[in-house]
Amino acid sequence: VEPNATIREIRLMFHKLYPRWYPARQSIKLDPKGKSLRDEEILQHLPVGTTATLYFKDLGPQIGWTTVFLIEYTGPLFIYFLFYFRMTFVYGLDERFTSSPHPVVNLACICHSFHYIKRLTETVFVHRFSRGTMPLRNIVKNCLYYWGFAAWLAYYINHPLYTPPSYGKKQINFAVIMFLLCEAGNFSIHVALSDLRRNGSKTCKIPYPTKNPFTWLFFFVSCPNYTYEVGTWISFTIMTQCVPVGLFTLLCFIQMTVWAKDKHCTYLREFKDYPSHRMPIIPFLL
Repeated sequence: VEPNATIREIRLMFHKLYPRWYPARQSIKLDPKGKSLRDEEILQHLPVGTTATLYFKDLGPQIGWTTVFLIEYTGPLFIYFLFYFRMTFVYGLDERFTSSPHPVVNLACICHSFHYIKRLTETVFVHRFSRGTMPLRNIVKNCLYYWGFAAWLAYYINHPLYTPPSYGKKQINFAVIMFLLCEAGNFSIHVALSDLRRNGSKTCKIPYPTKNPFTWLFFFVSCPNYTYEVGTWISFTIMTQCVPVGLFTLLCFIQMTVWAKDKHCTYLREFKDYPSHRMPIIPFLL
């Protein structure tokens, strides 16, 4: 291997010798317990001498991230409708179970559908992934999470015995405004992050605020897309005043906090000049 060879070129050489392990399935490391090397890294720039020992790990069968997101987000969109239209196999044939729902139920369906349609649109037209694939085994776990919670939320929100929010239209209107602002913020952050990879580069860069006011949250947190995402589900919880939605929001917050902390640590590790005042997900707090 030439000293100026990139890790991607080494992956391709390995794949040529062992066709079973295509590049996306390979994890190449300098140390068995270390992190995987990135495709664009050059061998002679790594902390090695005149000879280097590279360690290979099989990541298992892979699936493209675009396909993953399309599968994950299409499920909740259509599963929700099964409960919204009160299919007979869900709630039975009783006349009470087919009566017109409260207006907030219709609004919740619109908001839930809008959220996942936005996600699907972003997957196709906005997102640019640093890694093209994920392990195939994870798709089952992810679908159980997204699809299962969508069914659980929809069952209670569209149930004939569902009771509307305690403070009526004021609570609902406040939640809708909050929901739309958070969705707009989330979309704006995704566009800003996508622009960092506009030229096809997979190199990690520091994201900074743009002229779009929704991106100004970058002044305070490393991952405002997660901040807005949590805000979206908090507003949906307020709108529906439904316990399962609140539990889902709590789990979302926990998971996104873990992701945000990982990303924040990556920024701190890779950039010595990274803004020290930024927090992972909640300004000045977490």
